[in-house]
Amino acid sequence: MSDPTTPQPITPQPTTPEPTTLQPTTPSTDPATDTFVAHRNLLFTVAYEMLGSAADAEDVLQETWLRWAEVDLEQVRDQRAYLVRITTRQSLNRLRTMSRRKEAYVGQWLPEPLLTAPDVAEDVELAESVSMALMLVLETLSPTERAVFVLREVFDTGYDEIAAAVDKSPAAVRQIAHRARRHVDARRPRQAVTPDESRAVLESFQRVLETGDPQSLLDVLAPDVVMVNDGGGIKQAALRPINGAEKVARFLVGVLGKNTSPITIAPTVVNGGLALVVHLGGELDGIMAMRVEDARVTGLYYVRNPEKLTRAETETPLTLR
Repeated sequence: MSDPTTPQPITPQPTTPEPTTLQPTTPSTDPATDTFVAHRNLLFTVAYEMLGSAADAEDVLQETWLRWAEVDLEQVRDQRAYLVRITTRQSLNRLRTMSRRKEAYVGQWLPEPLLTAPDVAEDVELAESVSMALMLVLETLSPTERAVFVLREVFDTGYDEIAAAVDKSPAAVRQIAHRARRHVDARRPRQAVTPDESRAVLESFQRVLETGDPQSLLDVLAPDVVMVNDGGGIKQAALRPINGAEKVARFLVGVLGKNTSPITIAPTVVNGGLALVVHLGGELDGIMAMRVEDARVTGLYYVRNPEKLTRAETETPLTLR
């Protein structure tokens, strides 16, 4: 454990942006390729917000590209909208496949954390839309509700365009959007938190983890805090959510106490929000994102499944435009 009198500064380490696929090294003479590359980050963001998995989002983009390459561009009036439509349809197909995988998943399923650039955190709308807390709420929607909510509420897509993407009438899409919005609003964080407030809570929580003091943990955790752990059956993790400050504190102290390898805890920026990256014995153990309200931690989301940590050390570019 680190010396509690010398906490580590909350400064995310610089990273090298991940190279995008299908990015030409020289200017392309193919209009289809140029258009796809120009909108690639947007399409990835759409797919990721619908799926919660970077690996599946990448697969969707490959499927989108294969279909886009066969399109007669002269017949496409709005190429961006057309690409988003293809991506949405492929994401819906993938969502239905993923639902079967999740049924067989060992323990709790959490979205795949993405290391994001500081400018994502500065974009309040984008940061909230990819936050771990909201992504978990989106998991409670049906595939069509999720697609409609993401396109309408996050990307401000028109009802007619959404209707074409999900094969529903505009009137039906309006009803779905209203139902999904009401469902999400009832479950999303109750209040917005400034970056400074989040940083202060993160600093306190980091110091507490480093000292392992149960009482200090209770001071930083909200009474109704919920902790969700995702080991995917590969790494040990609690199979059910842990509810309440005392149970969460006991769990964290117990895990830290049992560990015999050197542990380091450092700040990072994941899904547009501050989080902690944990290394055991020099090896990446997991990413712990959090939800903060009223200057206390109300949600902890610890991803240990190594298959979900491939984007934890290289920035993923996201955009709403």
